[in-house]
Amino acid sequence: MIVMIRRACLSLVIATALSLATHSARASEVVDTALVLAVDASGSIDPNEFALQREGIAAAVTSPDLLDLIGFGQYGTIAIAYLEWGGPGMAQVVVSWAFVHDQESAEAFAQQVLSAPRSGQSYNAIGDAIVASQALFESCPCQPLRRVIDVSGDNPDNRSIVPARVARDRAVAEGIIINALAILQDSFVGPSGKPWLVESYEAEVIGGPGAFVMTANSRRDFERALLDKMLLEIAAPESDRGSPSVTDRNGAAAPLSHHEVGTGDLRAGLQ
Repeated sequence: MIVMIRRACLSLVIATALSLATHSARASEVVDTALVLAVDASGSIDPNEFALQREGIAAAVTSPDLLDLIGFGQYGTIAIAYLEWGGPGMAQVVVSWAFVHDQESAEAFAQQVLSAPRSGQSYNAIGDAIVASQALFESCPCQPLRRVIDVSGDNPDNRSIVPARVARDRAVAEGIIINALAILQDSFVGPSGKPWLVESYEAEVIGGPGAFVMTANSRRDFERALLDKMLLEIAAPESDRGSPSVTDRNGAAAPLSHHEVGTGDLRAGLQ
């Protein structure tokens, strides 16, 4: 009996050691990019539109073009998490950090996104979404060469506890890049001639080296826009990775609109 107990204890010690070693190895794993998808789940989005967004995320993450690009990275792996935002202080992590490096790992993440319950949200606190996304990097079990927050939404920030400009500047000061996907619902333009929501996101949301705003012309265009956006984020120049943020007076790098960024050449190079 004593021998059996000793063997059981030894097995437990070995199992614990192996578990700790695995966790330690994973915690110290270097990845090319840690990416937070901060997605609008506010009350302006009906169930059908929301389903299109989630299906678009699943399709983008499992896209062969994106997986090929991930494979071309220095470490061939990214860490990705999915957060939903809406009301003041209500941003919620729906799918925590996952490592994506091949079709199987991408499909596992996509399935988690598709099957998770929708978080309960109210309206338009983008600043608080940025604060929650920045905090999420602290729990990433990896060492990313580059940290990116990918904010998507259909309206400007208007109810945040921490205003978007303030949250943006704090994140950029920590070396985090924030890009945005503006889901357009009308044809109104701002003083510069760009869609008014693009102007809002350029002024208040994006920041860091090479930060840009991509546009989706509708919910159904979300998948295409998100994939193009992620291709650009994953393919960022090596010189941007880990570099100190160089910002203008608004805390944002010279912003790029959807007209100024493109993935045609990038996609062609993956063929």
